[in-house]
Amino acid sequence: MAELAADTAPDSRAAPASERFSRSQKAFTLAGALLGLLLAALDQTIVATAGPTIQADLHIAPEHYPWLTTAYLVASTMMVPVWGRLSDLLGRRAVLVAGITVFLTGSFLCGASRSTLTLILCRAVQGLGSAALFTGSLAVVADLFPPRDRGKYQGLFGAVFGLSSVIGPLAGGFITDTMGWHWVFFINLPVGALALALIFLRMPPLKPEGVRGGSLDVPGALALALGVVPLLLALSLGRGTGMHRAGGFPWGSTPILGLFALSAVGLGLFVWRERRAKEPLLDPSLFRLRAFWAGNAAVFTIGAVFLASVTFLPLFMVNVVGLSATHSGLTLTPLTLGVVAGNVLSGQLVSRLGRYKALMAGALLFLMGGFAVMGFTLTPDSSQAEVTVKMVLVGLGLGPSIPLYTVAVQNAVPPQRIGVATSATTFFRQLGMTVGVALLGTVYAGTLGREMRARTQQATQGLPPDVRQELQAAAPGSLGGEGAPQGQRFQPGPVKDSLRQGFDAERRRAEGPQARADVDADEARALSTVDAVARALKESFTLATMAVYRLAILITLGALLFTLLLPELPLRRGGTGRAVAE
Repeated sequence: MAELAADTAPDSRAAPASERFSRSQKAFTLAGALLGLLLAALDQTIVATAGPTIQADLHIAPEHYPWLTTAYLVASTMMVPVWGRLSDLLGRRAVLVAGITVFLTGSFLCGASRSTLTLILCRAVQGLGSAALFTGSLAVVADLFPPRDRGKYQGLFGAVFGLSSVIGPLAGGFITDTMGWHWVFFINLPVGALALALIFLRMPPLKPEGVRGGSLDVPGALALALGVVPLLLALSLGRGTGMHRAGGFPWGSTPILGLFALSAVGLGLFVWRERRAKEPLLDPSLFRLRAFWAGNAAVFTIGAVFLASVTFLPLFMVNVVGLSATHSGLTLTPLTLGVVAGNVLSGQLVSRLGRYKALMAGALLFLMGGFAVMGFTLTPDSSQAEVTVKMVLVGLGLGPSIPLYTVAVQNAVPPQRIGVATSATTFFRQLGMTVGVALLGTVYAGTLGREMRARTQQATQGLPPDVRQELQAAAPGSLGGEGAPQGQRFQPGPVKDSLRQGFDAERRRAEGPQARADVDADEARALSTVDAVARALKESFTLATMAVYRLAILITLGALLFTLLLPELPLRRGGTGRAVAE
């Protein structure tokens, strides 16, 4: 505790950032950091759009396809604390240069890949570099600006996250269609080169004052990898009963339970190592700061609803509203614009008011309201315009979560530990996103499967066995069964056409008016059943989507409780903030 107090004491020799760095240095540094962050953020959404084309070209088996994302996510999350510690030891410029170099190397190798295994391994290399871009970029703001001014600049970085989710799918589709999927990765090279040029040209080293020597806790990093990698793999590959996920395993299966057990061992070793290490990767003493542990707990909890709140909406737009996959993705654009607006506005308000806690609590209450609207007012007859307006509310509530909590945590720690604190916030946010998608995905799949079986069985009750069999053959995967047609919309028109052809053939074989009348009656009943099944499927998808948002309300309530535990530390115009322990 004495060591922590010593670290938190202000360094009288350190001049405020506004005096140490010129305006042009700040501008070039921010531009380079923003471009680096844009690289990492865009890559996730661009590659997702190009995924089906990549799968077809490389003949990637369905069970291997999720690894294109999983490899990137696991490598990135695992390396976040390592890069954070290195940025405190070596400086932000060195870490950003190293991160961009690794990321661009991975991008080039991905674009040049000609096999599934090579591409997956190179995606992991990209992930290793992206972790440095996330942590180094966000830590730069704390080095350049005093606490009072950080909010508005952190808001810019949050806006980059939001804009990437709009630009990424559009750019990914355009590049894939016009230049080929390889250029989805090659396009990173000129952007990365520009970022490196800006960083080399005017960016100062940004090495925290008071950090002399030191080393990386390699055993701690290995223990963290042993704890995080199996955990993320289990969360990414696990699935609930009735949930079709290529390459996945049921939650209670031996592989998933084994991964969870291995993760528990690794995390236990990590905690044991960090409590004894002379220079720990993640200093346990930081968790004595209420602002640090409460802020990261809130970030983890918000992360659980941040990604999950938009992951399942495209399925609703495709299967209920009836949009194509491309147009369903564009429905998220207003939500993203809401996130960007919430980022920028909250950052400006924090800089003007000098306080953040009330804005955090207000944003979470607003977010809970948005989730409540989505969780209780969606219907099978909801239109695209209606859903779009509702999702703007969710976006405005989500927006402040990115800059404000980063500012609060950075403001609570000494400058020598800004990199570690920023990396911890990024780490817990990404971990929360993975946990949230797994948890809410299980709820979604369970609700969808249960409702679909019950409602389709009710809709087809009383049909003759041969007619039911013919209807099921015309609409595979829609009646009975364990799965849900999540990837393809049920279309009544083609199903009816198929049934009519079958009944026409049967009608031609019928002998006598009565037999033909029976065929006509069976046809009318079967066609009406198709409409009933279509309605049942819409109702099932609606209820599953509503279940996700209703659970998100409770999760956000948890984030609100953690936020209320945050101490309100003043954001001064100068200095580096101070830490408050329990």
